[in-house]
Amino acid sequence: MTKIKGLIEDISGAIRVTKKREEAFKNAKDENLYVDPINQVARALHPSPFLVKVIKIEDVSITSRMFTFQAVNNPLPIFQAGNYVSIRVKIGNTVTSRPYSISSAPYEARGENGFFSITVRRGEDGTGFVSNYLYDHLKIQDTLEVEMPFGHFYFESLRDSKDIVGIAGGSGITPFYSMAKEIAHGTLDYNLTILYGSLSHLDIILEKELDEIERKCERIKVIHVLSGENAKLNPQDLKGYISRDIIKKYSIDQDPKNGKTTYFICGPLPMYKYIKGELDSLNVPKRRIRMEVFGTDKDVSKIEGFPIEVKNEQYKITVVRGIKEDVIDAYANEPIIVALERHGILIRSLCRSGECGACRCKVLEGEFFIPKDVDYRRLADKRFNYIHTCSCYPLSDMKIKITIL
Repeated sequence: MTKIKGLIEDISGAIRVTKKREEAFKNAKDENLYVDPINQVARALHPSPFLVKVIKIEDVSITSRMFTFQAVNNPLPIFQAGNYVSIRVKIGNTVTSRPYSISSAPYEARGENGFFSITVRRGEDGTGFVSNYLYDHLKIQDTLEVEMPFGHFYFESLRDSKDIVGIAGGSGITPFYSMAKEIAHGTLDYNLTILYGSLSHLDIILEKELDEIERKCERIKVIHVLSGENAKLNPQDLKGYISRDIIKKYSIDQDPKNGKTTYFICGPLPMYKYIKGELDSLNVPKRRIRMEVFGTDKDVSKIEGFPIEVKNEQYKITVVRGIKEDVIDAYANEPIIVALERHGILIRSLCRSGECGACRCKVLEGEFFIPKDVDYRRLADKRFNYIHTCSCYPLSDMKIKITIL
């Protein structure tokens, strides 16, 4: 309890404290010796964007390449098997970024010569703007700016069972490859059964690498489920799609509803919708389902709630950055972030799936559409008209305020 001595004595005491404080300032050194250990740990775990260089390129399927990177000037941050990296590139006048799951294992990033890898699949029919650029143009010793690690698609012992069923499709195999390598190394303690859906063996990414891990580590099992009409099956392969019966068969318990198996899912958007239905039919509780962020549907006009009559409309967006204002063209069928990047306006982005909030901005005027499945905004943001530009589409002329980069 503070003791009150009296008005004059207390006031004079405050004056003496002020004088001592001023003397301390005069005698202090110019150099700031203060160190905040919490901030040091935070910066080490999540450093600012940094440069990496390509040290290795290898084909891992007829349409996919694995690119391996080392940091140019600093050690790589610690990451979890299943995390992703955001890669920034400049293609023509467009500066954009894309998230890629890390293919390599966390233990490979540690040490003086630590590295990490991503696996890039070449898109068809004009899809894969950044992936196709990386696949076709990235060379040994090229440098890129990256930001890492991010995401929640990893094993957590307080939350997940030690028996995991991973359900993968296409390039969705990459985080599971990272997990498998870490398990085989002995630094992750769980069993992983991967149900990997592909058209045929020609379509399988990292097939040889997965086979090798499976041979060496009894805690890893890989089941290929091939849906191609003329796909040739190996003895252990399954035909068709990853159905509820297949999921049930490879769960550690035959009662998914009351069992302990945790299900991790990563793949293209149509696969998510299908697998979610299969797990729902098995009454698997949501607490035992983990889904990687999966982006938005490529054709927004097919999403429930989108006004189809404005599909091909073009609008004007006034972009406010401090006291500066720019007016850009934007289409109703493209996310606002794409319009910004197309006009050379920098905005921070990471997941590009509406989840992380890095591209959050304030809507000052105008109407917009956000698909329900990717509307991860906080309740306060919804109330005060904030959006995530990667998952938001203009429905009228708009005025938005973004952070200056």
